[in-house]
Amino acid sequence: MNKALEDGAFLRIESVVKEFGDFRAVDQVSLNVAKGEIFALLGSSGCGKSTLLRMLAGFETPTSGRIVLNGADLAGKPPYERPVNMMFQSYALFPHLTVWDNIAFGLRRDGLPRAEIAQRVEEMLRLTQLTKFGQRKPHQLSGGQQQRVALARSLAKRPQLLLLDEPLGALDKKLREATQIELVNIIEQVGVTCVMVTHDQEEAMTMASRIAVMSEGRFVQVGSPADIYETPTTCFVADFIGNVNLTPGRITVDEADHVHIECADFTHYVGHGVTGYLGQAVTVAVRPEKISLSADQPPGPMNQVQGTVKEMSYFGDTTLYHLELASGARLKVTFENDTRNHEGAPTWGDRVWAHWLPSSQVVLTQ
Repeated sequence: MNKALEDGAFLRIESVVKEFGDFRAVDQVSLNVAKGEIFALLGSSGCGKSTLLRMLAGFETPTSGRIVLNGADLAGKPPYERPVNMMFQSYALFPHLTVWDNIAFGLRRDGLPRAEIAQRVEEMLRLTQLTKFGQRKPHQLSGGQQQRVALARSLAKRPQLLLLDEPLGALDKKLREATQIELVNIIEQVGVTCVMVTHDQEEAMTMASRIAVMSEGRFVQVGSPADIYETPTTCFVADFIGNVNLTPGRITVDEADHVHIECADFTHYVGHGVTGYLGQAVTVAVRPEKISLSADQPPGPMNQVQGTVKEMSYFGDTTLYHLELASGARLKVTFENDTRNHEGAPTWGDRVWAHWLPSSQVVLTQ
């Protein structure tokens, strides 16, 4: 049996490099994607994620390395010969064609019998809840409906691999949030394997079963959304995904079940061992929502520091506080607005205590 199928990898990317002149856009990238998985490539502009997606689609040719899909090497195959379909951010719908004809377009190009085309189009319309919009033109639809037409057209050809390029980038925030779940449900119903590219961390966290964070053409970390968020392996990943406090310090106690890390304003008491040594310089990451606020100093010395409220950002369900510490450093704390009139909530200029559990931190050495 082919090795890619033996190890459960439906899509296998092996040491892929893509160079444009002397610029290396993708640098020795390797990845296995399981059948039926929704996998996200996440990173800022210019990190190489879209170049990698274009190589999967056949629009770019790897400088070196292999791409194997369902046991077949895709090397040298043009886009139209690959069992792959790509949905672009702009949707690329034909404005002069109806929704029905947009979905049927690729099937007609492939020369399918008329009855089979009709059956597949009607199936896609039902799946995407667009049956009553079949005779409308794209401009008569909302952004979310246009997005579903583009998805229906991509799925109608029954590709083995579906590629999504910033699939919800053209939608406003509220519609994007509603469409994320809808899109995942449709993809999972069909059972197609999917690789998506996005710079929106929330979109990746909501839609994907696994995420690869990319930077400068390489994968910095690959894992589930929970792994990436709760246990980042580098300062870059911790800072890129969500809000975080990154505090530099040195290990002053190094035991198998706990460590102490001396920082400028306080000592981190970490309730587990780390791979390090006494005196080593490290960075401690703590998410703002892991930190609590109180007007009075909490009992015991464990993970506490006093600061002054310098900034507040109100988000409705939460408020993000920026505390200024004695050294001038800032500490971000998320406060749950669980009462209507925010009784007991700190305000500008208040002196408050921030405190957190010994299980809240992640110790980073790079």
